[in-house]
Amino acid sequence: MDILPYLKLVGTGPKRNRDLTKKEMKTVVRAMLQGEVFPEQAAAFLLGWRVKGESDEEFAAALEVFDEFVKHDPVPDSIEFGYPYDGKVKNPYLFPLTARYLEPFGVQLSLHGGRLQPAKGGVTLKEVHDALPMPSNILYYDRSEYFPELYRFSDVRAALGLRSSFNTIEKLLGITKSKTAVIGAFHKPFVQKYINLYKNRYEKLVIIKGNEGTPEIFGKCAVTIVENGTVKEIKADPKAYGIDHLKSTRPISTEESLAQTANPSESLLMLAKFNAAVILFLTEKTASIEEGLSLLR
Repeated sequence: MDILPYLKLVGTGPKRNRDLTKKEMKTVVRAMLQGEVFPEQAAAFLLGWRVKGESDEEFAAALEVFDEFVKHDPVPDSIEFGYPYDGKVKNPYLFPLTARYLEPFGVQLSLHGGRLQPAKGGVTLKEVHDALPMPSNILYYDRSEYFPELYRFSDVRAALGLRSSFNTIEKLLGITKSKTAVIGAFHKPFVQKYINLYKNRYEKLVIIKGNEGTPEIFGKCAVTIVENGTVKEIKADPKAYGIDHLKSTRPISTEESLAQTANPSESLLMLAKFNAAVILFLTEKTASIEEGLSLLR
């Protein structure tokens, strides 16, 4: 493929750069995933696209191309959770603990992971899944199997070493065709971006401003719920329920992260219970977070 005309759209400076049309974007993304461009050209496009600034239409086009490649495995009544692929740096993962509390309620968690992507350099969801025993209600999909085309692109992204536009759209890919999706957001502008991208792809979309960009709640945060054409925001605060877990402010090693999840402190267990109670409330299995906590205790 001759990618030069598309590179010029994102790499010639503010005066000549412009957003790609949906058709143009699909052409570029499809060619990159099919290996029809040189790795250096792919990296140049990703960098230029990120610097130019991504439009919602460009993101939507890329997601539609992803749909063509992703191997789907529909699981009725599952909930898809979108975790970042650049990992967690300062705190352990809660999902194996939270899932165990949700198991008796029939809640199935659809998760996917893979190789570390730039740029945080944290511990990945895949590392935790592969190292620790998982409850039966966790449905895990490895990128090397469900989306090998994007997996093979990991070397280009690693060589680039910078966050790319793919970081934004790789967290929710509809593998299990779940009607409900929960995604984490770190920066507030991404909340509206996720609403625009996913409001028509799921019946219910939940955006949690969770710990390190994950959908895991470690402290007071905003939770945005998008359903039936309406958007509402609630606050979730573990301290309001007597849960006072001290978050780490320093990087932790992979070994430390795994050890904390495998042998959780009492406060980390309570935090996992709180997260489970929030999910029970959001999926309307309980009328309130308080009711969920009461059942779990």
